[in-house]
Amino acid sequence: MPAVMQAQVDDIIEGHVSTLAMNAINLFVALCILTFNHGLQLPALVWLALALSILVLRRISVNYLRGRQVAVQKPQSALFFMSLGAAASGLCWAALPFLVDNFAPLGSDAALVILLGGLAAGSVVKQIGYTPLALVFSLPILSSIIFSLVRIGEWPEYLLAGCLAMLIYVFVRRSLWTERMFVSNQLARLEATALADSLTRANNDILRQNTRLEALANRDTLTGLANRMFFNGHLSGDIARAVVVNEQVVLLIIDVDRFKSINDTLGHSAGDTLLCDIGNRLRDTITDGSLIARLGGDEFAVVVTGERAMERARNHANRVLLASRDAIRCGASNSVIGLSIGLAAYPDHGANAEELLACADMALYDAKRLGRRQMREFNPDLKRDAERQRIIEQDLEKAIESGAVTAWFQPQINLATRDIAGFEALVRWQHPQLGFVSPPEIVTAAGVVHLSDRLTARIAADVCLLSKRLPELGIKGVTVALNVSPREFALYSVADMLERVTGEHGVDPSLIEIEITEEAILDPEIAGEQLKRLETAGYKLAVDDFGMGHSSLAYLISLKIDRLKIDRSFAQDVARFETNQKLISALVSLGESLSLDIIIEGVETAEDAAILARLGCTTAQGYLFARPMPVKQLEDWIAEHQTKTPLKRKTSHLSVAAP
Repeated sequence: MPAVMQAQVDDIIEGHVSTLAMNAINLFVALCILTFNHGLQLPALVWLALALSILVLRRISVNYLRGRQVAVQKPQSALFFMSLGAAASGLCWAALPFLVDNFAPLGSDAALVILLGGLAAGSVVKQIGYTPLALVFSLPILSSIIFSLVRIGEWPEYLLAGCLAMLIYVFVRRSLWTERMFVSNQLARLEATALADSLTRANNDILRQNTRLEALANRDTLTGLANRMFFNGHLSGDIARAVVVNEQVVLLIIDVDRFKSINDTLGHSAGDTLLCDIGNRLRDTITDGSLIARLGGDEFAVVVTGERAMERARNHANRVLLASRDAIRCGASNSVIGLSIGLAAYPDHGANAEELLACADMALYDAKRLGRRQMREFNPDLKRDAERQRIIEQDLEKAIESGAVTAWFQPQINLATRDIAGFEALVRWQHPQLGFVSPPEIVTAAGVVHLSDRLTARIAADVCLLSKRLPELGIKGVTVALNVSPREFALYSVADMLERVTGEHGVDPSLIEIEITEEAILDPEIAGEQLKRLETAGYKLAVDDFGMGHSSLAYLISLKIDRLKIDRSFAQDVARFETNQKLISALVSLGESLSLDIIIEGVETAEDAAILARLGCTTAQGYLFARPMPVKQLEDWIAEHQTKTPLKRKTSHLSVAAP
């Protein structure tokens, strides 16, 4: 473990100077003993010089290891090099008995044996942290003494050599044990230090988090208003108090209209600036102590309590809407933002904070639905509508799978011959609990629960079945058109879906007409490529509700539209309104100039039909001719109509509106 080895290095270096000093002193003591016993000899002097040189090199190596940070960065290498130095000194001491002729370990040279044994024992006792260093120094010395004793060949020397061998065994075991204790102590110290550091960091983190939580507990960091957490607690407390004192609590939910587009076009910094400005305007406008909070994103709330709470809340809403008309600096330009407001009151609309908030949200949604930039108060109809829509969304998938959602068909009639010129399919659903569900409700729910593709495919399948059935009913050469919501082009590949459904039913695409509102025609990036594919595949293309949008004529021509369907609003009371007659005449002329068929919907009186025929309309549909009906009833109607209409027929177009 690097940390333990670092501690071993530090322990060796800490006692290194004293160890080398004691070695140097003992060298001179040994030389004195040798000189006293055997006289001054050259080998002894050479030995002394070599031993001192080793000590100097060991000192230099330690300084080098320190200076180069080897002792810190590579403790294992440092231990290796210091062990080499100890081994060199140990070998040098071990050579001492062999420098003396007739060395007598139990005689005149006993003092040297004692000195050598003391050095070996001292190294083991002193160096407890790293056993290899102590052993590489002491074992050569003890081995040299044992060899010197055995070489004499007498029983006292043998006995002493055996004792020294046992001493070596004790030294090794003792050294290993002390090293284990050292390592164990170091590990315990490191663990204690790590635990203390961890606790310190954890404590610091807790303190920082507490500080941060205290800052965030009540205030929104961007606007400085109350945040959602504080708002929730405050609203619940106000309602609890209102129960006791029998007063109203009025909640305003304020939302910024089309805030996402501001973020997307001007950037998030501009959006943040806008939110801060709105927060400041709310503070400046609402000065009676009512709670003002930012709930998140671009949504704000105001809680009004006390006397005349409803009256004051309405005044606040009106003043906020008035203040929102002043331009706000967004990025490099000034922008006028729109606000929508929903109002709900306790106890009239909700019994607790959660219900009150839900009611205010419904009122806010109603304000946006009705055109934005206004305040709407909650009423029970909104809750009923929301519950109705929830049930529709919940049951729609099962209804599609079971066939409860199906297509009814309304005939289209040639105004000149009264022949059948086509049919428009309308989505129908008779809910077991809600009763009749209108097409807009079905389409909206399908979009919310991501079932638009399956819904349109369901109606397309009914269209294909009718198209295959028509020749058996005596109607040939007509096309069946499917009305596709413009939003669907952005959700999935309409072209792929139609190719799959018509392929499964074996229907020629040229017998299917796709009705698209002008809204889709105007977005070539989303719908253009798919409409081109439909055209290439052979489907007929029609523009529904023509005259209500802003279609580009050049784009209509490039898509090779086959038919324009004039909106029903132009046909209502056309016999009495000259303006409508002029508009229809202009639209018919436009269609003729572009070689497009014209059909008008919503015809309800014979007088209107006669005027439309005179204005150039060739095909019409409406209650005058027939109401939408299921396929079985339609078959009976066709049979009856065929008996009343001359057999002379023309190839005509069958238009079917999808969801």
